[in-house]
Order: sequence, then structure tokens, then C-alpha cells
Amino acid sequence: MPEFDIGYPHGDVTRVVPVGFRTIQNRMVAFELGREYYDGARENGYGGYRYDGRWKAIIPLLVNRYHLTSSSSVLEVGCKKGFFLHDLKEALPGISVRGVENHPYPLETAMETIKGDLVQAPYEKLPFSNHSFDFVLAFASLYMLNLRGVMDALREIQRVGKGNSYVTLGAYRTQEERELFLDWTVLGTTVLHVDEWHEVFKVCGYTGDYGFTTARTLHLSRG
Repeated sequence: MPEFDIGYPHGDVTRVVPVGFRTIQNRMVAFELGREYYDGARENGYGGYRYDGRWKAIIPLLVNRYHLTSSSSVLEVGCKKGFFLHDLKEALPGISVRGVENHPYPLETAMETIKGDLVQAPYEKLPFSNHSFDFVLAFASLYMLNLRGVMDALREIQRVGKGNSYVTLGAYRTQEERELFLDWTVLGTTVLHVDEWHEVFKVCGYTGDYGFTTARTLHLSRG
């Protein structure tokens, strides 16, 4: 069960994070998970969650690693507006895709090409049968859950998949990294030391690939 970097482009610009950068007001607004989080002010979330085609450069690596073809079935847990699944369908015409979100706004504003493949449901109780998908992706989605929720979601990803999966998780290796990450994130609820995540994987029986989102991977700095 290796740590694996899919090469998601977080950008090379250093993000300077002052102490108290995100306030409790920002976090409360973000946790409404509505327009303000996705398409409102930057301090409340994405500052405009718009399609830019960035997944196109990553998909060939995923296709090769997980042996995806036009006959494969893929699930994205935390699909947001469906950008990854849209690009995957373009790359592999005929592929079967489904996306899950646990709140309505991104589904309502999703790309028209993919909207019919998306559904609202809890990540902790996925509405699919055992072993339904050749590949399951959960990118930047599980960290908003509490620890019990993350554990349940990992078990669900293991259940509905056939063995190939990739999840990203908020993590740190030093106390400085932890403080930087927590000052940056508006939704980060379960942020653990990398060694603690390995304990979680073992307890949950999660055997897929994973990547850690950290202050280093996000290029965060105190300045």
C-alpha cells in the first residue's frame, strides 16, 4: 500500500500563511458548503471553482497505473462539479463513471456533460453494491469528516471497489507543518501525523494507494 504522487498541480507559488489567516467566521461560512465556499471570496474557500482542464495531464498516469479502459467503471467520492470525470470520459469514451457528493451546491452547478452521472450521498454510506468499481478516487474530500467519518468512508471505498483506489488525506510530519496546514484549511477536520494515518489504514482494512496533502505539498510558508 504505497504512498503515491499523482502529480496534481497545486502550483509552485509559495502561499504565505499568517497566524490566524482563516478565522472561525471563514470556517463557518465554508462549512455551509454552498456558493460562498466554491465561488465566493478566497478566504472562504476556493475563490471560484472553475474548469481549467488540469486533470487532462494527470489522467494518462491514472489510466496506466490502474489499467483503465473504455470498459472500466470508475467512482469519484467527493466529485465536486465533475471536472475529473468529465475529462476521464473524454479520454476514454464509453467508460462508466459515477460521482458522489455529500452536499448539493456542486451537483447543481456541475458540468452538463457529467451531471447525470452524479448523485448526492454520504461518503460514509455509498449507494453502490460491493465491488462495483474498477477504480475509486477520493481527492481532497475526506478531510472534512471527523475521524469516525473518515474511517467509515475508507471502509466504504474498500467495499465498493475491486482493489484499485486512491485517496488524499490531510497530514503532517512536524508540528510546524501541522500548524501551517490548520491555519490554511477551512474544512480540514481530521489532520493526522503520517504515522497515525498508517494506523488508521490498518484498522480500516484500507489497501489502496494514498497521497498526503501537507503544508509542503501546498507550498505553505510563514513568510
